Amino acid sequence: MLYELRRMEGPIKWLVTCLLATLGLSYVFGALMVSLYAGFTPARVAATYAGPEMSMPMPPESTMVVNRPMSMADFAQPEVHTVDTNLLIQDTHVHVPMYGVIAAALGVVVLGLSLRRRWGLGLITLLFAAPWLDFAGMWLTKFVSPRFAVLTLLGGWAMGGAYFIVTALAVYQMWWSPKGVAA
Repeated sequence: MLYELRRMEGPIKWLVTCLLATLGLSYVFGALMVSLYAGFTPARVAATYAGPEMSMPMPPESTMVVNRPMSMADFAQPEVHTVDTNLLIQDTHVHVPMYGVIAAALGVVVLGLSLRRRWGLGLITLLFAAPWLDFAGMWLTKFVSPRFAVLTLLGGWAMGGAYFIVTALAVYQMWWSPKGVAA
């Protein structure tokens, strides 16, 4: 073991706790964003990624306002958000490196936990593999089959689950586990 979080001084424990809380907040808002745009069912994810290509046109140089009547039933229909290839490229370019940085930060926390080597390596592997699975599912859904939407869901749930496991173990070992006693 390189270091033990449970033996660290209070300021280091507080730093790790604040990091975990901040990442947790970002995961909550990430989940809210997913629920708004892609949903948590294979059908909704497939509709988002396997849907027709609709590139976003540049805005016109002038605009025109059109009023049309809408019934309350029109508002009840959920809007289907579709991701075209250009947006998928952009999302992959932005999210995958950030997921790697988050996985690395959480991996450093895992290295400080009192875990069997196999469990620690497995958890670090999950931290990196989950976003790979998430984005592989998006690309495969887009270009191979809507059935791959389930991979995107599995990857997303695996990211959240891995974060939760790391956070629960770290908080327990740093703040509630006696120093020097392996969990």
